[in-house]
Amino acid sequence: MEKTSKSKKRLKTAKELNKIVTEFYLEGHRAKEEGKPVGWLPVMIGTTEIFYAMDLQPVFPENWSPVCAAFGLTPTDFEVSEGMGYSQDLCGYLRNIVGYVYGLMGKDDVPLGGLPEPDIIFSGGGGCVPAMKILQAMEKRFPDAAHFIGGIPQVAPEKIQRHHIEYVKSVFTRLIDFLTEVTGRKFDMERLREAVRLSDRACELWDEITSHRRFIPTPISAAEIGIMFVMVTRQGTQIAVDYLEKVLEEVKERAAAKIGIIEDEKIRLFWDNIPLWYNMGLFNYVEKMGGVFVAETYSAAWSIRLDPKDPLEAIAIKSLMSYPLVSCTSTRKRKEMVLKACRDFHIDGAVLHRNKSCVPITLGQMDIKRALMEELNIPSVIIDADHMDERNFSVAQFQTRMDAFMETLLEKKGLS
Repeated sequence: MEKTSKSKKRLKTAKELNKIVTEFYLEGHRAKEEGKPVGWLPVMIGTTEIFYAMDLQPVFPENWSPVCAAFGLTPTDFEVSEGMGYSQDLCGYLRNIVGYVYGLMGKDDVPLGGLPEPDIIFSGGGGCVPAMKILQAMEKRFPDAAHFIGGIPQVAPEKIQRHHIEYVKSVFTRLIDFLTEVTGRKFDMERLREAVRLSDRACELWDEITSHRRFIPTPISAAEIGIMFVMVTRQGTQIAVDYLEKVLEEVKERAAAKIGIIEDEKIRLFWDNIPLWYNMGLFNYVEKMGGVFVAETYSAAWSIRLDPKDPLEAIAIKSLMSYPLVSCTSTRKRKEMVLKACRDFHIDGAVLHRNKSCVPITLGQMDIKRALMEELNIPSVIIDADHMDERNFSVAQFQTRMDAFMETLLEKKGLS
């Protein structure tokens, strides 16, 4: 296995994703050429629905970092940001996008044409610290862009109260006034309601797709996590709904016909933490021994339903909830989520990615490891790596640990 490799996808619809990814970035460049305002936004925040409802073009700089990793641009981007003084200990998403906007951006040979420059920057808050710092750094790089600071608070999901929701609704009301003033575009609540309805339908489809991981053999695996791109960039659009309906149809057909990701599924694995975007092929490594990565932590952020009756409240709740479902949450809550997934999806073993680039989402893994064994009798192994920086990942170490771990799991099930 190479240090950087792509995953092997078995779903036909997963292979169709490249067209959607390409079209999203081309759409951004067309918008810029045609004078449609382009806004740079954080992911997982309800501004996506507002932008689509107001016919503005959203772009997500944080999401561009995994794309850079997939295309092998990160070494160049890291060299630029580290030359500016950004420490290797900081989040890889942050270091990559800073390096990109001060380095490769605007050059001719960047895949997908790169990112169009922003006319508007929304610093939302609410997410992890690096996610907030990304937009602040972009404000310095693009001083001519109109800038709006949201200040959405970080609140644990179980502690969200009415005043938090009302405050975030007021943030979005101010944002809509701001966008109307700087772009001249009218806001229509019915269009926002429709965008929220489409987002809700996308979340419903997402949950139904991922629930099919309960089948043995599993008809979909972590190697297909790239499908999540539409949940990040296309929420609030018919594009996401149409694509996810096709994915669900294919997954249902495979489950009904008992067609698994591999022919002889023996061991079902769970991946905790963010995948290694520069080496998604590692999800396929264990297949030679009958192993399949059935599920992972990172896709939980989209398990949120939105009520279109009150669209502002729906996107306020989404903005408060999305990040805490992945990071920014208590160790107890993370442990509950991992154990539930392992129960629901009949997991035999868990791989805990100790992520140098994201400490908050790594905290508590020893507690999770202990609970998996004591409560579910599920063994686990810790892999040291980094979701963006391949310098912090050893292929040989990964293979050695996974080979030994798989032998242990096979022996435990009497299959060795």
